[in-house]
Order: sequence, then C-alpha cells, then structure tokens
Amino acid sequence: MELPPFELERWLDEYESDADLMLAESGVRSLPADRFDFDVGELGYVIPTDGSPAFRTEIAERYDRDSEEVVLTCGTQEADYLTFMALLNEGDHSVVVSPTYQSLASVPAAIGDVTEVRTEPPEWELSVDAVAEAMRPETRVVVLTNPSNPTGKYLEPGTIQALYDLVEENDAYLLVDEVYRMLADDPHASAASLGQRAISTAGVSKSYGLAGARLGWVVADKELADTVRKWKDYTTISPPILGQHIARQALGEQETDILAANRAHAKSNRDRVAEFVERHDLDWFEPTGVNGFPTVPDGFEDGTEFCRSLFEAESVVLAPGDVFGYPNRFRIGFGLHTNELVEGLERVGRHIETHS
Repeated sequence: MELPPFELERWLDEYESDADLMLAESGVRSLPADRFDFDVGELGYVIPTDGSPAFRTEIAERYDRDSEEVVLTCGTQEADYLTFMALLNEGDHSVVVSPTYQSLASVPAAIGDVTEVRTEPPEWELSVDAVAEAMRPETRVVVLTNPSNPTGKYLEPGTIQALYDLVEENDAYLLVDEVYRMLADDPHASAASLGQRAISTAGVSKSYGLAGARLGWVVADKELADTVRKWKDYTTISPPILGQHIARQALGEQETDILAANRAHAKSNRDRVAEFVERHDLDWFEPTGVNGFPTVPDGFEDGTEFCRSLFEAESVVLAPGDVFGYPNRFRIGFGLHTNELVEGLERVGRHIETHS
C-alpha cells in the first residue's frame, strides 16, 4: 500500500509555523483547558482499549446503536483510516464524493480503485443518480463528508436516505464523516442511525473546539467494528485517556453551552466572511460549519498562486483549492478568534486590491 503525500498537510507544514495569521484552520477556536477537570488518576491506557464502555454507550445512544458498534479513536482521521483498513481489500471499489478531505479518497485508492463523483458550484448538489452510475459490482463503500469539507454543503436527509437505500441494494456501505455535523443549528439525524449499512465517523475536534483532545469514534455494525478494533491494535492501541476524559465532559453537562457558543461564534464569523466575499466580488456557497470555498480573485492564476503570494505579502495562510482538486478556489476557515479573522480579512482584502 502506497499513499501519496497529503497535500493540504504539506502545505500547512510549509507555511503555518511562520505565519502571523492562520485562516486555513478548519475547526472552531480551541476552548480553554481550565474549563475541564484533568484528574484522570494514573496516565495509563484506556481500558478496554476501544474506549470506556460507559462512554461508548453514551455515544451509541446518539446513533440508536449498541455500544459494541462504537470504537473510540485518536481523532476522526484515525476513525476514517481504520474503517477503510477494516472494510476494504485489494480489488475493492469505492465511490468518493468530491471535493473532500484528501484521506477519504487517497486511502481507499491505495487499497483498491476509486471513482470520483464531483459536485459543482454554485450549489454543490450531489446527484444520487451519478453515484448510482459510478457504482460497480465490486463497489464496497460510498464515501462523503457531511457537512462538506471544504464547501460547507450540508446535504438534506432525503439525499442521505437515498444514498443509504442505494448502498443497501448493492450490498455496499455508506461512510459519512460527520465531524462538522453538530455545528448546524438543527443537525439532521446521523447517517449511522439509518441502519447497519451506514457508518458514521466523528469526534470532538471541529464542532466542539477540542482538537487537542484527539478523541474521535467510529459507529458501524458489530462485525465491522470488531475489525476496526483489530486494526486499532496495530496503530494507537487505545484512545488518549486524557482526551477521553475531556470529551466525556464536553459531550455531557457542558455540551449545550459549548455548542450554543460555538454555533453563535461560527454564525457571527460567517457573516463577516460573507460580507468580505461580496465586497470583493467573489463567489461562494454560504456554508454550514466553519469552512468556506470561495473563488480565486481576478489577477491570480490559481489558488496556489493566490495563497502563496498572500503569505509572502501579508503573512496570512489560506488553503489553495488545488489541494482539493478545484484550482480556481481556496478554502478559508473562519472558526478562529474573531479579532484574528477581522485582521486576516483586512490583510487578504489589501492583497486582492493590490492585484486588481
């Protein structure tokens, strides 16, 4: 199995540490540590290593599933990776909806074969018929992010139900990365609640502002979840005990306050970006979550040129759309602290105006 370079991560690695302002971050501003209890006793492994049974039960109830169908992981990225490793064999085929987070296409492509179903602006609507046409007898899984990273498109429940019906008819699975779902004002039912052929992955990094907790999960049928457990024994063994402790607090008595504050923060910042996009005559789909995917301003060849020249001129980092397969766009993250967003947008606007 040979994986390609993770283009977004290589881009951030090159520019992030030297930048004044980071507008490529894809989550909500991090919560302060002092709002959580950190006393876990001894800093050992989580036992059992797939997560606390009581916590897994609490997560399972959110999906109308059983605790044995939940595996806790080191973030959503590991949840996705382990699911692919458990689900796919050489020669299997996957259908991946794009644009998407690169690993959701690169990992299945490294194991088997992938057909991309592209969505397009302005509405980024997904055609279930296009997914059906892309499927083959050896199709094992249909993959998407919902809400989307990078576009922020949040597919309606009817579309997800139609996708579920499609995979069920074809003895395949539907894998939905839902790490941004709880930032919606009224989150739709999770994919995994639809039935045994749906898999949900999520975590506390994006919607909850707890990226450093490194706590995610997979919700899948028991046979597949057991295989995920086997693969996890060869990666991180257990989720972080401190991360699990913090995540349980965030998903418990603090959840209502955390989500209310994060949704309000995301909306306020989104309004600022919407005004910026309109002022500079850019196009975008107003997103759910904290990522937007506007068009590259006039005067720049593509997203890479725009983002690189912006860093050089203004010390601000954005993510070029090239790393998502859409070179005429760029991703902006607006979940950061508002004062940083305001300063960042001012610098980006100044750079655009010098090239207009």
